[in-house]
Amino acid sequence: MYSAREREINALLQLLDDTDTEVLVSVEEKLLSYGQSVIPNLETYWEQSPDDALQERIELIIHRIHYSNLAQEFTNWANGESDLLYGAFLVAKYQYPELQSVQTIQEIERMRRNIWLEMNSYLTPLEQIKIVESILYNFYKMKGGELVYTQPNDYMIHKVVESKKGNSITNGILYLILAEQLDLPVRAINIPRQFVLGWFSHQVLFENDFELTHPADTIKFYIDPNSGIGFQLKDIELYFKRIGVTSTASYFKPRSNRQIIQLLLEQFANCFDNEAEGYKRKELLALAAIAAQADAAAQQRSDVEEED
Repeated sequence: MYSAREREINALLQLLDDTDTEVLVSVEEKLLSYGQSVIPNLETYWEQSPDDALQERIELIIHRIHYSNLAQEFTNWANGESDLLYGAFLVAKYQYPELQSVQTIQEIERMRRNIWLEMNSYLTPLEQIKIVESILYNFYKMKGGELVYTQPNDYMIHKVVESKKGNSITNGILYLILAEQLDLPVRAINIPRQFVLGWFSHQVLFENDFELTHPADTIKFYIDPNSGIGFQLKDIELYFKRIGVTSTASYFKPRSNRQIIQLLLEQFANCFDNEAEGYKRKELLALAAIAAQADAAAQQRSDVEEED
């Protein structure tokens, strides 16, 4: 015996092949109002339907339900503690809504432990990043490359950890997660057109004091997240000269986790530049805007606290 809810859902499903646009819009909105609980009904109806157009319509409704839930999760993340790993998982859930994080977290923990076993308190910062480079890029064979928009998996943290292949942003995110777990003072910085990491002075990070003439003075060296190799300020200056950019203090300040995930979303959105998937680009950019707004609000709160 079907409940009143089940009977209503079944009646709505029968109307999904209606040719009246107004009816379809009304039906889809009603199905969306049920949230995730209606997805099993939609999936069953999809399996029973021989009509490709109807199946596509059902897939889009399921996607809209997942996106609505993801947008709420992402808003909560952006306005909360904004843990970097969790933010990266939320980006991956856009393509993999049923994603479970346990396996990825366990693999990251194995990486952390292997690095930690080689560390000791007598090592210099350069010796420490050599250990990270050795374990992550030589032992685990982590690989990275340029940002390309034909490889969506390169933008998803679970796929990067699984395949040991990403790009400068996702490899950098993995490096930053490990650095935080190992208490290494590594942060992403704002170098134009690049995702670069900096090894900061512990004291400056602890005091959150970047109001210096040039924040580059607080960075001991820089790290390429595609290779783990360290380099110096002079290399950054040569890069600026090559691209015709004048060095400014803002380029050397740490990016917040929200800014990092915002960048990841904006670049990931470029994977969907064709007409058929244009809605995905818009949705990802909408999530990026949520991160940007939350970051601006957090900065404003911080400025007010400093004034008080």
